[in-house]
Amino acid sequence: MPTIDEKRVYTDNTGTETVFVATGAGVVAVSVSDDLVGGFGIAHRCTARDVAAGGGTLAVATDEDVFRADLTAAGDDGVNADADGGGTEAAEALAFEAAGFGPAAAVGFGDGSLLAGDDEGRVARFDGGESGENGEWTDLGRVGGVRAADGPLVAAADGVYRIGDGLSHVGLDDARDVAGSEPLAATGAGLYKLGNGWMDVLSGEFDAVSVDGGRAHAAGDGDLYARGDGGEWSRVPLPVAGDVAAVTHGRDATYAVTDAGTFLVRLPGEEWRHQILGLRDVAAAVAV
Repeated sequence: MPTIDEKRVYTDNTGTETVFVATGAGVVAVSVSDDLVGGFGIAHRCTARDVAAGGGTLAVATDEDVFRADLTAAGDDGVNADADGGGTEAAEALAFEAAGFGPAAAVGFGDGSLLAGDDEGRVARFDGGESGENGEWTDLGRVGGVRAADGPLVAAADGVYRIGDGLSHVGLDDARDVAGSEPLAATGAGLYKLGNGWMDVLSGEFDAVSVDGGRAHAAGDGDLYARGDGGEWSRVPLPVAGDVAAVTHGRDATYAVTDAGTFLVRLPGEEWRHQILGLRDVAAAVAV
């Protein structure tokens, strides 16, 4: 598939991983070695509204359907086989197959299963074998327009829902993203943490949140926020202009992408590095 003509050659493959970014032009695969941004190209052309990874599967929500790709099919090391652009080339060679959900607004993984939701509020789980063949969708319930799904939680226009036998409303309104492992919720009124009820973390309009172990970041009012070691949240200065549209975590690095398509990476204790991808309508990102 065509590759965006901008690459950097790495000296070795230590710490190499691939970040998939959902954009209006498709799913963009970005190779990163430590904090050096390398080759990037379009892995799947579509109008990508969300992207998620789990259990060796990459899933993307599009205006046409939910598409799935086997990340392990790229070789023994998956999409991160090489650091000199081979990882991106492997990602671009992924075979995406329609899963039969229909137009989708969000995808996620919970208990190892693929979840999807649409603008009409349908939430469903994909049930199939390890290869995903002959799978089928099981409807879990209806909510307001679905914005995100992660672990046991769904973010919807009318609040946050927990996945059990069905879906149960657990509060808030105008939920735009969720991090199910903690959990945290990004809403139009602020960032919230679930404890003894939903507790205020930050006020403002928040669109994205990501948690990985002790690391937690959120995008609100165009800025990026990080949680410190003491649990306090503060705004993170960035070396580029533009509103932060997506944030995710890799093995060690933190990744952010602006709405104008600038990709940023930072290792602990280091400065931010960035690369202009030149793609608009950034919706989400996931590192594998």
